[in-house]
Amino acid sequence: MKIGEKAPEILGMDQDGNPVRLSDYKGKKLVLYFYPKDLTSGCTAQACNLRDNFSQLEEEGYAVVGVSADEGKQHRKFIEKNQLPFPLIADTEHTLSLLFGVWGEKKLYGRKYMGISRTTFLLDENGIVTRILEAKEIKTVAHAQQILKQ
Repeated sequence: MKIGEKAPEILGMDQDGNPVRLSDYKGKKLVLYFYPKDLTSGCTAQACNLRDNFSQLEEEGYAVVGVSADEGKQHRKFIEKNQLPFPLIADTEHTLSLLFGVWGEKKLYGRKYMGISRTTFLLDENGIVTRILEAKEIKTVAHAQQILKQ
């Protein structure tokens, strides 16, 4: 997915198994953020920063949806533990991650594995990608501020 492209209508299934559609957010800008794993330090910092600034994001016309390869049950734990006010897509088959180009080989302590590269896509009110924040530039503890600063 590149700037100027339209996101697909079906984004995936949320933590409760409900479909998440682009049309659910018609008329709103959308923060579609991909993150590696629930309940890890960096991902928790990022989610909590978005939670703590959720009202300000809403005031600016944004809705927020998170995406990781974790299952719905794990997402529910993550949401409950951190009181997240937004849905999380369970991309267990990596369909959305592959479409957006964020699923691939990663390295940690010399070990190679497949996973999601932390990336945020900002979509306009029509579902068009207007901005992409990639892993190297994302500050998990100040992510909302990065989104709001354009």
